[in-house]
Amino acid sequence: MAISKLNFNSLNVTPAANEAIGFDSGADDLETGSGGGSMVFIKKLTASSSGTLTFHNGTDSVVLDNTYKEYVFVFNNMHPATDGAFFTFQANAADASGFNETITSTNFRAFHKEDDSETELGYVAGSDQAQGTAFQRLTQEIDNDNDSCSGGTLHLFNPSSTTFVKHFLSKTNSMHTDPQSVQVHSAGYINTTAAIDEIQFKMSSGNIDAGTITLYGIN
Repeated sequence: MAISKLNFNSLNVTPAANEAIGFDSGADDLETGSGGGSMVFIKKLTASSSGTLTFHNGTDSVVLDNTYKEYVFVFNNMHPATDGAFFTFQANAADASGFNETITSTNFRAFHKEDDSETELGYVAGSDQAQGTAFQRLTQEIDNDNDSCSGGTLHLFNPSSTTFVKHFLSKTNSMHTDPQSVQVHSAGYINTTAAIDEIQFKMSSGNIDAGTITLYGIN
């Protein structure tokens, strides 16, 4: 049987070609491709020695309701004030407070040390929850040197459902205190059938010294 090969040299990656398949690099709404949905910009929050960053539906132009079935939070240059802090999140159900919803989650990470002395891929039991109400860890310990930070995404699925639990998944990469590059994958569900309308982010210790979190809705 003959094998068809893709000739990468023949691909057209010009802006005009991108627009033809539904990607407009200059718009707030970033389309994901032909036949797919689009990322619709909702709100950007900027940290400056901030204890928390909170997205609350209906507050300060935030949309976090049944307008979209999926929401994406994009983290850029999250820098902790405290060395070795974890970047975390929690949620509130509608009309609730305290950011202590019940979460069951998994967490694994891969790392590579700067001096090439060690690499590893493994499960991190200390960063998961089994019907816990703590803030969910999205990173390992982040170094707070001037050039250190973390970046990544958090996907939240159908938070306005009043029938199902609320699934989430996250992928981040950070400069660890060791120092090393450490990628963390977290996933789980917020174990409530009540609608979720508020998400809060914070460091496990100290303030968020700098960074931005941008919220998008997925059409």
